[in-house]
Amino acid sequence: MLRGECLLGQSIYVHIPFCAHICHYCDFNKVFLENQPVEAYLDALIEEMRVLRERQGDVPVRTVYIGGGTPTALTSFQLARLLEKMHMLFSVQGVEEWTVEVNPDSADREKLAVLHEYGVNRLSIGAQTFTPALLQEIGRSHSPESVKRAVETARSVGFTNVSLDLMLGLPNQTEADFSDSLEQALALGVEHISAYALKVEPKTIFFNRQKKGTLPLPPEETDVAMYHELQRKTRAAGLVQYEISNFGKSGYESKHNLVYWHNEEYDGVGAGASGYEQGVRYQNIAPIQQYIDAVWEKGVPRLQTHRVTRVEKLEEAAFLGLRKREGICKADFAQAYGEPFTTLFREPVATGIQKGLLEETHSHIRLSEDGLLLGNEVFSLFIASLEDVDE
Repeated sequence: MLRGECLLGQSIYVHIPFCAHICHYCDFNKVFLENQPVEAYLDALIEEMRVLRERQGDVPVRTVYIGGGTPTALTSFQLARLLEKMHMLFSVQGVEEWTVEVNPDSADREKLAVLHEYGVNRLSIGAQTFTPALLQEIGRSHSPESVKRAVETARSVGFTNVSLDLMLGLPNQTEADFSDSLEQALALGVEHISAYALKVEPKTIFFNRQKKGTLPLPPEETDVAMYHELQRKTRAAGLVQYEISNFGKSGYESKHNLVYWHNEEYDGVGAGASGYEQGVRYQNIAPIQQYIDAVWEKGVPRLQTHRVTRVEKLEEAAFLGLRKREGICKADFAQAYGEPFTTLFREPVATGIQKGLLEETHSHIRLSEDGLLLGNEVFSLFIASLEDVDE
């Protein structure tokens, strides 16, 4: 459903850019924790949130997502301070979902207990793989055993909604490697699994290795086999695929991520964070000290802003909505945007169906099984396809 599942309220993303180790594939805004002005950053982060609260007023919060970087690189005291201030600034009493990203290495009982005490009700644990050699290959510092301990500790302090992140298409990864990792993840009984294919991004160690020809990635057919294995085994374990890369038990779909896929607005705070507010997409300044300085000088540490045109909003609704396994509900789209989806996007839809990448039912347009593997090719059909739509 495009809109019907959504609740009223505010969604907030909070960025913690500090990491004890830098993964070889990661292109998110992050810095080594050592010798960083962590307390000054938290001061600025809290001030940015105060300005946000002042600007928007007392709006009930629907979802919160604290990501990174590594949020659990903070000490338990720092986590408590951040969460306490969020309780003071925002109406989080009725929050539906409050997620924190967790590194298995830093998921000790004290930190997880602090998160649970302050209302965090969902953890996203970065497992990536259970193959020790691959963990070393991608620059992760944890072990498979530490993932299992993190899940056990989370359960012991009261968490009933745990997600694991996995990756496929890693250097030297075999289908057997991925299958084993998936089986170990499912054996932990988690409520949700996100499994993303490696994308080699600029300004990463893997990007530099790829340029040098020293990044031995699996062939495409191996990636496809891994993805099909992912679909089979998650289905057998009772997890429903609700998005290209996300699988959850009924009722455990990521409500915060669905905000993005529903093309709804959200607030982003922190260095390098992005947001979408009152029709404007924005990105914050990324370098830590520059972000801190901008907060105290201007209150709003923007690097850039962009008012989304009607054409852009329609195109974003198309390619974000198609990420969901159910696709786009035609009735909901027409109600939300005033025009039928298949009229606005007649040519892209026809092309997608002709190529076997889209399928149409009485009520929905969605990716076919082949389209799930070639999502970017499908999405590209909808970009810059509406130049003639009135603003």
